[in-house]
Order: sequence, then C-alpha cells, then structure tokens
Amino acid sequence: MATTMSIKTRCTVAVALALAAVGAVRAADVTGTWKAEFDTQVGPQSYTYTLEQDGDRVTGKAYSDIAGQRRRVELENVKLDADTITFFETFEFQGNEVRIDYEGKISGDQISFTRKVGNFATEKLVARRVSRRITPPAPDSAPRRPRRGFGAPVELGPDDKPAFPPAPTGFDARRDGIKRGKVETVEYDSTTVGIKRRMVVYTPPGYSKDKKYPVLYLLHGIGDNENGWIRKGSADVILDNLYADKKLVPMIVVMPNGRASAEPPPANPFQGNPFEAYAAFEKDLLKDVIPYIESHYSAAAGPKGRALAGLSMGGGQSLNFGLSNLDTFAWVGGFSSAPNTRGARSLVGDPAAARAKLRLLWVSCGDRDGLMNISKSFHQDLGELKVPHIWHVDSGGHSWPVWKNDLHLICRLLFRDKKDRPTASGPGQSDRAAEPVPRP
Repeated sequence: MATTMSIKTRCTVAVALALAAVGAVRAADVTGTWKAEFDTQVGPQSYTYTLEQDGDRVTGKAYSDIAGQRRRVELENVKLDADTITFFETFEFQGNEVRIDYEGKISGDQISFTRKVGNFATEKLVARRVSRRITPPAPDSAPRRPRRGFGAPVELGPDDKPAFPPAPTGFDARRDGIKRGKVETVEYDSTTVGIKRRMVVYTPPGYSKDKKYPVLYLLHGIGDNENGWIRKGSADVILDNLYADKKLVPMIVVMPNGRASAEPPPANPFQGNPFEAYAAFEKDLLKDVIPYIESHYSAAAGPKGRALAGLSMGGGQSLNFGLSNLDTFAWVGGFSSAPNTRGARSLVGDPAAARAKLRLLWVSCGDRDGLMNISKSFHQDLGELKVPHIWHVDSGGHSWPVWKNDLHLICRLLFRDKKDRPTASGPGQSDRAAEPVPRP
C-alpha cells in the first residue's frame, strides 16, 4: 500500500510540475516586441508594445504613433493567466485621465486584443510579434509629449481654413471703464432628473424687463459643470468686451449643467457611462431649463430667439439636440465636438427643412485637435446634403484658447440678419448651400 501511494504521489507531483512548466512557457512566450495598426472612430493608430517577464513579474511599455504624434507610457497591472494577458494604460483628455483597458488572447506570435477606451469605444485589434527581443522605437523617432485630445488629426484639405480672422489680442481680458453684464447662479426644479439643479445666467449690460432678449444656451465639456464657461472660458469677459465694441446683439447667455444625473459626478468623469447622463440632458433642457428661463427672464420665445452651442461633449450635445429640434433652435454651433456627436446624415433627415429653418449652423475644430475627424466628417456630410453652414478650422488643439475664440466669433453672428453679419471668407467657408465637399 505504501509503495502504491508513493507511486501515486510521484505521479501527481510530476503532473503538477509539467503543468507548471507549460504555464511558465506560455507566460514567458509574451516577451518581445509586438506591433499593431488599427482603425478607430477618431482615425488610424499605430502601436508598439514591449513585454518582458522576470519570474512572476511582467512589465511593459506602449509606444503610440498617431498621425506623427508620439507618446510612450508604462503598461500598468500587466497579468498573464494561461493564454490571456490583461493590462491598462492611461492618457489625458480635456484635463481628465482616461483609462484604456486591454484583454488579449495569445496564439503563438499573435495577440487578439479587445481594447476599451474609457466608455467611449470598444475596439478589436491584433498585435503581432516582430521580435523576441525588447526593441523600442529608434531614437530618431523617440516619443514626444502628445497634444491634448486623442485620435488622429486628419490631413487638412484646401477648404480646412479659418472662416474668420482670430479674435484680437486681449479679447478675453477684463477691461476697465466698460459696462458689465450680470452673472448669477440660479436653481430650478428639474422634473427630468428629479432634483433641484443649478445653472449660471449672464444678462447683458442694461438688461431691462421692458424688452425681450434672445438667448444663447452655452454648454460645457465632460468633467465640467455650469461654472466652466465663466471660470475657465471667461465667457462674461468676452461678452462684455464685445458689447463695449458694439459687436454683439444684446442677449441672455445660459450656462446649464449638461450632465443630467441625480448622482454626484465621479472623480473620473469617464467612469460608468458618461454619454448616458449627457444624452439625458436633452429632455432636461427642453422640458425644464428653457421653460424656467422664459418664465423668469425677459427672454424671447421661438426658435429664432434661441441658440445652442458648446464645446467638446457640449459641442456634440449642441449638434445632436439642436438639429433634432429645429422648431426650438434656429442657431446651432459645435466647437471641437466629441465622440458623442451623431452623424450629420442621421441628424439631418430632411435637408430641405434644415435649410428652411436654420439661421446659422457653425462647425469648428482646432487644426491640431485629435478629434478633428469628427468635425471634418460632419462638415463634409453637410456639404453633400447641401445644408448651409460655417466651417471654421482654428489654430490649436483641444483646449480653451480655441473655444474662447469660437465663442467670440460665433457671438458676433448670432441673432443678426445675414446682411448685418461679418462675412466668412476662404474656400468652403460659407453659410449658403455649398457644393459637396470632396473627400480625400
């Protein structure tokens, strides 16, 4: 009996050691340099991953090349479990940290990855081993600090130009000796969300209840709130200066909180499903915000007296909500619109109605913005649909200097007849029904 048990024990130990050896071989087999090229909703991307195992510890780096913009990051929490590898990397977007999670199945010299970019997108890609050595990119292509934003800027075409000259120096600096508008924070009952919510309201110098004022509803980006356009975007200063220069139709500007949720915002605004709360704001805007403003302020009613514009996530909201509600808004603008933006062909189901009802449609983006593909594609589709619009390509990335300039430029056009507006210039810069824009 003892001899029999000894044989069984030896067999068990042998099997365990064999399985452990197999596991060790599989784990060690990821060491090397892996490359992947893949398309995303914001353009093509190229990655080099280097993976190395030292005993039970696995480390790695990712080198990305996005339209010539390179970055290098450490891969975090790298784990191997049989033929599965997981890790994540992080990058900065609009001042917020975004996490990209990877889960890959290893098969020889190939890893099939599922890649989750926050809650923006889930992508499939294949990384192939090009060397069993750790071979980072050559020094002459060393990674550089990335521009803000993510995705690949498209190659700019002949009509991808500024529609207007930039705002003059000091346009966003507080001046002495001029009249100022009033900025106040108000609370309203949101039947949509089920709580009291806040918004910031700017009323122009000389505001009087004896006249009706058109209203611009101005939306912020992800991770921000109703205070963003004042604290970061100097919206009140920009408006005051335009009034002082007699370049602005007196208007009320409403800056609501575009995240329609009773839950407090997470520390990382990309956690959970951020698009859901921002999409829900459409109902809050239409059913609660606008009725409150028009019952508590001397606000003009009707689409010709309402404009909707915003930046990044707020730019996508503005295009989505504005073009879906042409009986509510006749003036619509998207600045550097984010991946929440629906396609123009989806939003403009009836181009003839859009041409008849819109007084102004503004689409803009910085020429170094990683989200350029979104705005450019939107512009191209509008051209093919023959929907009049302004296409303005600014100088800069996904950042406040671009959005401040957008606000300055679009506000000079709002609530004016075309004959009284500054004229757009340059190829493709027209708010008439232009010919379709050629695609590259």
